Amino acid sequence: MISAGDFRNGVTIEYEDNVYQIIEFQHVKPGKGAAFVRTKLKNVKNGGVVEKTFRPTEKCPQARIDRKDMQYLYADGDIYYFMDVETYDQTGLNSDTIGDALKFVKENEMVKICSHNGNVFAVEPPLFVELEISDTEPGIKGDTATGATKPATVETGATVMVPLFVNTGDKIKIDTRTGEYLSRV
Repeated sequence: MISAGDFRNGVTIEYEDNVYQIIEFQHVKPGKGAAFVRTKLKNVKNGGVVEKTFRPTEKCPQARIDRKDMQYLYADGDIYYFMDVETYDQTGLNSDTIGDALKFVKENEMVKICSHNGNVFAVEPPLFVELEISDTEPGIKGDTATGATKPATVETGATVMVPLFVNTGDKIKIDTRTGEYLSRV
């Protein structure tokens, strides 16, 4: 159990039958009346953000989120298969659980599977991936002074905005959190 007076950013709590991560918290002591803690909570299962206020003495159970490294094997329709590299157990997850998490992940790459009490709620891709460009228009010589970008399709099928000097067949580094081009490899 953690009291509201001990809240910190990043702590996960169980509240009203949901699991929340504290994004922001603020201890408020008004001139008149009792102090309270104003928080901004993110639901870790569906991503929704809510604002709640707590009395500093209120207690919530602290949630334990398990993150396990697993290898992404393949997709079969709406089911995505992952393998535990220690026990070789395979797990299938549906596309509702996955969302857009795998749009920059190739087969046989490592991802983190997030679960709470054995229920998987999210897949975290690696922070940065290196992918080859499968299709993009050629850049026009002399049009580089503006810092212009063009769309490019990478080998996983996702589209990324890249500088004009990047060509088909080049390997690029992508930040999976934002989907932005970082550099050529």
